[in-house]
Amino acid sequence: MPTRHDIRNVAIVAHVDHGKTTIVDAMLKQAGAFAAHAAESLDDRMMDSNDLEREKGITILAKNTAVKYHPKDGGDPITINIIDTPGHADFGGEVERGLSMVDAVVLLVDASEGPLPQTRFVLRKALQARMPVILCINKTDRPDSRIDEVVNETYDLFLDLDADEDQIEFPIVYACGRDGIASLTKPEDGTVPADSDSLEPFFTTILEHVPAPEYDESAPLQAHVTNLDADNFLGRIALCRVEQGELRKGQTVTWIKRDGTQQNVRITELMMTEALTRKPAEKAGPGDICAIAGISDIMIGETLADPENPIALPLITVDEPAISMTIGTNTSPLVGKGGKGHKVTARQVKDRLDKELIGNVSLRVLDTERPDAWEVQGRGELALAILVETMRREGFELTVGKPEVVTKEINGKVHEPIERMTIDSPEEHLGAITQLMATRKGRMETMTNHGSGWIRMEWIVPSRGLIGFRTEFLTQTRGTGIAHSIFEGHEPWFGELKTRNNGSLVADRAGTVTPFAMINLQERGVIFTEAGTEVYEGMIIGENSRSDDMDVNITKEKKLTNMRAASADSTENVVPPRKLSLEQSLEFCRDDECIEVTPETVRIRKVVLDQKERGRTASRAKRN
Repeated sequence: MPTRHDIRNVAIVAHVDHGKTTIVDAMLKQAGAFAAHAAESLDDRMMDSNDLEREKGITILAKNTAVKYHPKDGGDPITINIIDTPGHADFGGEVERGLSMVDAVVLLVDASEGPLPQTRFVLRKALQARMPVILCINKTDRPDSRIDEVVNETYDLFLDLDADEDQIEFPIVYACGRDGIASLTKPEDGTVPADSDSLEPFFTTILEHVPAPEYDESAPLQAHVTNLDADNFLGRIALCRVEQGELRKGQTVTWIKRDGTQQNVRITELMMTEALTRKPAEKAGPGDICAIAGISDIMIGETLADPENPIALPLITVDEPAISMTIGTNTSPLVGKGGKGHKVTARQVKDRLDKELIGNVSLRVLDTERPDAWEVQGRGELALAILVETMRREGFELTVGKPEVVTKEINGKVHEPIERMTIDSPEEHLGAITQLMATRKGRMETMTNHGSGWIRMEWIVPSRGLIGFRTEFLTQTRGTGIAHSIFEGHEPWFGELKTRNNGSLVADRAGTVTPFAMINLQERGVIFTEAGTEVYEGMIIGENSRSDDMDVNITKEKKLTNMRAASADSTENVVPPRKLSLEQSLEFCRDDECIEVTPETVRIRKVVLDQKERGRTASRAKRN
């Protein structure tokens, strides 16, 4: 078959924070994607363009870039299309979509941490797609690097995932992405490769081992839509990989939709990626990744084909969602009082969720009994929290329910999703971690002691046991523990779990928080609100030191009569309140609680605000 030798398509996959985005930045700079003066002024992590990505230090959306590599022997320049994928399993839909655009993957592994759960996840996807793999051991300059052990662990992972003989014969590149240096010779542990001063060996390895796109000259046009973008002038933009034939600007093609229906459409604009920008182009051939405009309702996974011989490509499939939460309009007494321009109606929330579905293939939105609330299902807690945080920044006011797991019925029995959790921790916290996991019905699979004072444990644990786990885990390990989990499958229902031992302090009336009331209540538990905050009945203002809920008056004022003499000389200190982020609030939530999210604040509240009504519901539950 004819082959295009002027192009290579490769995805960079790895666990969170193993250096994917950093090494892509170095590739862009060294391939001459920018002028010398421009390269010096560029930010780090150029590919993480989203505000939330920069704040959290993680990649959320898969993005593509292209570098023009000029071989040292003076041959024709070669375009390398690079897909930078997220490392977090919650954004697995982005990884699956990215792999559908490429012919090989670069597996990046930290020289100290070795393969972790998300490494297993992204590698499994690549091996299932029968793709060749290039192993890159990154961060060789870390003082605690253990290169030989990490390479052996990676071989074990390939064997564990049933890789075939061709896949397991992978080339190995050693790199320090931060310094932009790579080598094919193994350096000493904790050092930068000494026999190279650039990423040249990395580029040559990609050219040798990433297969060039093959095509059939007589085949009709086939282009796969793998991602969507938007432009203020061009409208919806579809990112496509051309499998066969040629796409041209102004061409009429057949659009084959998800439901199998067909429609002839005209491509008004065609663009190709160069570095971080898209530039107009006249045509795109087999293997090219291009952006097209002119089809306003096109969706991910659909096909653009030849009008005379339309043949559909297979739809992109993603793993089932494991976590769900209810998202609805804000129903608290303070709705709409935070500021002007807030979006508070059910129609606005539903339109925004429908818009999210267009570009996020791993998300599902289901109707509930209430017309102003919807059940949103996703891969994990973080993915759903990112969606809520994005909507909050766009001006939406929402009520968000406690995250729950999505169950399945298999052979008449209820099964729930389980996760494989890898924990790295100092030895002294082993007892606390074991106790923490035991209450969450965790099952230890392996425990390894590296002899460095740190241990690594692997647990199988139900997904619902991990809701609210991270905050408590960091507390128990004094902030030193590292925990990562990955979806493992479904197992029969584990039974009842009780993960939060403490109850809530609930405001019993509306008003403003006073320092006097805070001083009286701070012995009862941990306060979440500061003085001057407006509260309402049913709002949770703190965590009780006991297991049951307590209704309290947080708005009580100090009376000025008869109280001066006794306390004239005493001074009281108000303990600073504990401010909860959105993720921490989701973890804190109990079944009868929900979260009020506005652009200015995140408040936890009871689902039923009225104190008497809650009391009647509790007494009925006890009787039953």
